Amino acid sequence: MSLSEQFLPAFLEEVVGDRFGRYSKYIIQDRAIPDVRDGLKPVQRRILYAMYDSGNTPDKPYRKSAKTVGDVMGNYHPHGDSSIYEGMVRMAQPWKMGHVLVDGHGNWGSQDDDPAAAMRYTEARLSPIAMELLRDIEKRTVLFKDNFDNTAKEPVVLPSRYPNLLVNGASGISAGFATEIPPHNLREVIDACIAVMQKPEIELDEIMTFIKGPDFPTGGIIMGGEGILDAYRTGKGRVYLRSKTDIESLRGGKQQIVITEIPYQVVKSRLVTAMENIRLEKKVEGIAEVRDESGREGLRIVVELKKDADANGILAYLFKKTDLQITYNFNMVAIVNKTPQQLGLKAMLSAYIDHQREVVTHRTQFELEKAEDRAHVLEGLVKALNILDEVIAAIKASKNRQDAQNNLQWMFGFTERQADSILTLQLYRLTNLEIHSLQKELDELTKKIEGLRAILDSDKKLIGVIRKELVEIREKYGIDRRSVIQEEVEEIKVNLEVLVNAEDVLVTLSNEGYIKRTSMLSFTRSGGELESSGVKEGDYITRLFEVNTLENLLIFTSRGQYFLLPVHQVPEYKWKDAGTAIVNVIQVPKEDHIVSVIPVSNFDEAGKSLVFVSRKGQVKRTELKEYVTKRSGAVAAAKVAAEDSIIQVVMSDSNKDIVLISKEGMSIRFNEQEVNAMGRVSGGVRGIQLRDGDEVVAALWVENDEGEILTITDLGYGKRSLLLDYPAQSRGGKGIATFEFKEGKRVKPNGSAIVGAFYCREPLQINAYSEDGQAFPIHTEKVPIMERKSIGKLLADVGKNGQIVDLVSLPHAELGKEG
Repeated sequence: MSLSEQFLPAFLEEVVGDRFGRYSKYIIQDRAIPDVRDGLKPVQRRILYAMYDSGNTPDKPYRKSAKTVGDVMGNYHPHGDSSIYEGMVRMAQPWKMGHVLVDGHGNWGSQDDDPAAAMRYTEARLSPIAMELLRDIEKRTVLFKDNFDNTAKEPVVLPSRYPNLLVNGASGISAGFATEIPPHNLREVIDACIAVMQKPEIELDEIMTFIKGPDFPTGGIIMGGEGILDAYRTGKGRVYLRSKTDIESLRGGKQQIVITEIPYQVVKSRLVTAMENIRLEKKVEGIAEVRDESGREGLRIVVELKKDADANGILAYLFKKTDLQITYNFNMVAIVNKTPQQLGLKAMLSAYIDHQREVVTHRTQFELEKAEDRAHVLEGLVKALNILDEVIAAIKASKNRQDAQNNLQWMFGFTERQADSILTLQLYRLTNLEIHSLQKELDELTKKIEGLRAILDSDKKLIGVIRKELVEIREKYGIDRRSVIQEEVEEIKVNLEVLVNAEDVLVTLSNEGYIKRTSMLSFTRSGGELESSGVKEGDYITRLFEVNTLENLLIFTSRGQYFLLPVHQVPEYKWKDAGTAIVNVIQVPKEDHIVSVIPVSNFDEAGKSLVFVSRKGQVKRTELKEYVTKRSGAVAAAKVAAEDSIIQVVMSDSNKDIVLISKEGMSIRFNEQEVNAMGRVSGGVRGIQLRDGDEVVAALWVENDEGEILTITDLGYGKRSLLLDYPAQSRGGKGIATFEFKEGKRVKPNGSAIVGAFYCREPLQINAYSEDGQAFPIHTEKVPIMERKSIGKLLADVGKNGQIVDLVSLPHAELGKEG
């Protein structure tokens, strides 16, 4: 036979599917998911049974853990010793188990996630309540199966005289299934069990009058009645676990947050480290120190605050950003009849009660057999003692023991079992007292047999036995509830004041897009002059704001996008530094550019609107509150046509007039109310009708007829005209001329386009910048007042080939916001 003929062809997917199917079945049934009846995974069951079988019980001295692990590994669990010891350690940790099943002696780890000492150092024995899981196991209450090498028997499930699955909970991950069952209060679970036994048709709402919710060994506050109800109805649900905290006052006006209970399964040391990192990174202003003061008295973490710090605000931030509050997701999956099932509360209790019926029935049958056997023997002895002389004569006349046994059976009608017990009777039992005691024992056994038969014949009596034993366990091991249940989930609101130290600062933005935030102290130390601000060579400041770190900046681009940038997120630099490119702070696309920056402290301010003006003369007004956003990326601010772009955005109180001025010297004045408030992403309405090739270069907000309008051309010519000369018109017209351009070969040109315009009610200092970055200062008081349609006067001499490309007016006498 050739080598190839020894192998059969097989499809890879079939082989892998078959192997993985077997593996999945194994880890679901025999590793990761607990049995619904005793709430134990196989490794836990084997550890407890091995300890019980070897006499490692609460009434005996502690025994080395390594010996128990060796017994489990050698007899029942053919896996690594580390997995067995880890299972044993978990059952001994009171912060993980509602009631520990292993009574540990030595270092068994801590809530800081410290590992337990090696098994050769630690000692253990079964805890008293673990004995209740194993009670009556020798009375044929549960099935046994062969161990892995057929040298011993192990229980398929433990009798579990209390509902361990709910009391201690479970957590595990297998192939395609995971389970997360929280611990519950022993008293509540037993009360609910009794209620279900007495009234099988009971509704979930009534069961929940007994079991309010989980009861975690670490205490804490459970928030979310709806989540608990979902979990108990379907097996899936979500609740929030919050630490138990208290705010204490100290001397000197200081306060401290004291944490005495933390959520289940949260590692204390990591929680303390997370809070300390928040202090070190100054994510919150006001934390002075974080200390772990836990000791023999229990858990205690102290967050000491600085003077005048907002304790409630800082606590809310810690709830939101650390494991001081966590979400807990129920996923109540257990093995039912060798199959994983997601179970609600009633199904779990019913499965446990069915198991107890079997356990108590099997135990009663076992005890009945024992009692009937003993009664049979006693009947024989009592009968023999009544005819003692004949029995002795028959025995004396017999040849040997076997002959004597046969004679007793033949002569007096004793059974083999009775005859054997008569022959082994000791002589002292023939005393008068002993004869009475045998009769008494027989009478008691007869009564007991009647009682046992009554239990087997009556379901009501069977339930009564289960109930009585559950009540005994409740009275003996019941403890008060440790977790507090809160019906409503409290929403965590973190005020900006907690995160940011309120401070007045200066924010500048340069022509090339460099932004910085500077403290008033740095500004003052640098001489307190706006002109001295640091910029790159050839660059200049175009916008300056005096704002507070608690405010926000609305940054608008020419393509109709906007960004909300909190002032405290603007990188801080000294006044002499250039700052950082704004693309490092917000993602402005390369083809787009910033047209307006507006500081906002309150989006809900009544009557405030944002007014957009586009190059093609479109005007749009939208209420400020529409621009609230939590997004850090670009958000649509206005609808902009493909060939159009936004040139200016202004925050307005909607009761002024708008003056639009075009590149070719046309202007129109109309009231803001003519532009109805629209949605955030609308396109607006026509403000001015432009000639082909013309475009809007400036929008001014004016009121009454006070002040002048200053216009400046690309060649540096300009003039002021009285606002009185600009009568209000209807929106959308062609408007009136605001400047006259000189034309002709022999005439010195005064420009071909208006570059910008300003509304002058008070003196302004304007810088005109040429293409090469040269600045020409213009003081408005020195600009002549002329007729509306006039040729202006040279204000900035840019030379024959020069041209004004930008006009910037920054506050001079007093720091202020963009106008």
